[in-house]
Amino acid sequence: MTTTTAPHSGAAAAPGRPGAGMTVGLFITCINDVMFPQTGQAVVKILERLGCSVEFPKAQTCCGQMTTNSGYFDESIPAVKQYVKAFSGYDYVVAPSGSCTGAVREQHPMLARHTGDKGLIREVDEVSSKIFDLPEFLVDVLGVDDVGGYFPHRVTYHPSCHGLRFIKLGDKPYRLLSHVKGMTMVPLPADEQCCGFGGTFCVKNPDMSAAMANDKARHVRETEAEYVVAGDNSCLLNIGGVLSRQNSGVKAIHLAEILANTEED
Repeated sequence: MTTTTAPHSGAAAAPGRPGAGMTVGLFITCINDVMFPQTGQAVVKILERLGCSVEFPKAQTCCGQMTTNSGYFDESIPAVKQYVKAFSGYDYVVAPSGSCTGAVREQHPMLARHTGDKGLIREVDEVSSKIFDLPEFLVDVLGVDDVGGYFPHRVTYHPSCHGLRFIKLGDKPYRLLSHVKGMTMVPLPADEQCCGFGGTFCVKNPDMSAAMANDKARHVRETEAEYVVAGDNSCLLNIGGVLSRQNSGVKAIHLAEILANTEED
């Protein structure tokens, strides 16, 4: 992976691999940058294994989702402009978060229109259309279900609300997990139910959030899984925190970290 201040498109990659010739900008997101850097490293490992040239633009910052969801549209505009500055020129942008992917793809164009700035609207429309959450990039863009993962454990999958309802990942995460060698996948009861994190929701409605998180943790324990996996570390932080306090022995892990793992690791 290259750390860069400016992107360059069309970098050479190994021939015969689906990502050969693609230059991908990694949008790490705030929570991964601060708390889960191993998730970003896993994304790089997967994409480079598939032939992509991956760059990490140092100018990137928050997508502005928290302020946008709280109704502070004007205060969110600098984050939108900074995102355009950081990620213009890449073939694709990949993020390990359905939540932040949805914010860029759906909220940034709305915020740009809110300004009435036609130039910004045009730039945002172009750049925001290139972002993909990791599962949809692998399946829809690269056409890959099997990335060579190996994870000899019993796991259950929690579909985050933004991945499920906002960007509509569908069965893509399940397709990727089904090809991981050595892994036993067990269904999660009431998997469509929210874990209770919800960004500012858990701060503004702590009692309700805690009740939802406890329900989710109970369902995870019912599966007798060793790991609960998801595509958003914000959800895993919430679920994993409850499981840890309950001394359940169940660990939380990001989808990318499972897919990145191989028999050689």
